[in-house]
Amino acid sequence: MAIHICTAPCCWGVDDIKNPFLPPWQRVLGEAAEAGYRGIELGPCGYLPLEAETLSPALSEHGLHIVAGTIFDDLVSPANLPELLRQAHAICGLLKQLPPIEPQPGQRFGGPYLVIIDWGHEERDYAAGHSDRAPRLDDARWNAMMAHIRAVADIAWHAYGIRAVIHPHAGGHIEFADELARLVDDIPHDVAGLCLDTGHLYYAGMDPLASLRTYAHRVDYLHFKDIDPAVFDQVLNERIRFFAACARGVMCPIGRGVIDYPALHRLLHELGYQGCITVEQERDPRNAASSLEDVAASRAYLSRIGF
Repeated sequence: MAIHICTAPCCWGVDDIKNPFLPPWQRVLGEAAEAGYRGIELGPCGYLPLEAETLSPALSEHGLHIVAGTIFDDLVSPANLPELLRQAHAICGLLKQLPPIEPQPGQRFGGPYLVIIDWGHEERDYAAGHSDRAPRLDDARWNAMMAHIRAVADIAWHAYGIRAVIHPHAGGHIEFADELARLVDDIPHDVAGLCLDTGHLYYAGMDPLASLRTYAHRVDYLHFKDIDPAVFDQVLNERIRFFAACARGVMCPIGRGVIDYPALHRLLHELGYQGCITVEQERDPRNAASSLEDVAASRAYLSRIGF
């Protein structure tokens, strides 16, 4: 396998650009490099500088490349479409100006990627991990979300040559098995691929290995995370938002949770997956003092098992 292991600012608690407790972006780049990573995501739009003349020298200083940018926003509301398109241009315009991450032999689509995630719906946030009680979109709203995804993916590819990948995410309107299957039916592979996330698959009640096998033909990019089973059992028995569960420590370093990563390594070898995998561990940014230790532990564990 030709695999490039990367990381993301969410390991330092960077998910909401408006959070007043976010660590300085320079620290995140420095610690990512110190932990042994050579690729990192941009994080939420605007966390890392959107000006290439500022970001590019900082990346070069730490020997880093950008593997992906992310739209993490309401994909459903027609009123939010102009903001989605603005972010698509801002992120992809930056990605196009940065040195590309080294392609891996056999990749269907090389990076960097534009990761598209639905977010921002209170009724779904509180139902994260609970397929039985999470309200589903009606056909009209679902179809609107699909149209918005197509519009963003069209900008990414046709204006910038950036591959769009859709990320099912706990607490969003693309989370559970039925929604993932419907998404794959509605968005063809020539429009966008998938970014499957082992942690979010597990959180949503799916088997990460079985899901990866089922959708291998659509997967262009992967996220790895792990889940602490004791904390997971606690939060599923509470009415709690997804990121509040992350602040409680539901995500843990790779290899210390419930996901069978040696089996996952064997599966990806069998499937012939080539390309990028990004390590994530969402947390409250006020708990970022242990981020370096945790991302280094995840990287070391993955190296030990063959990644």
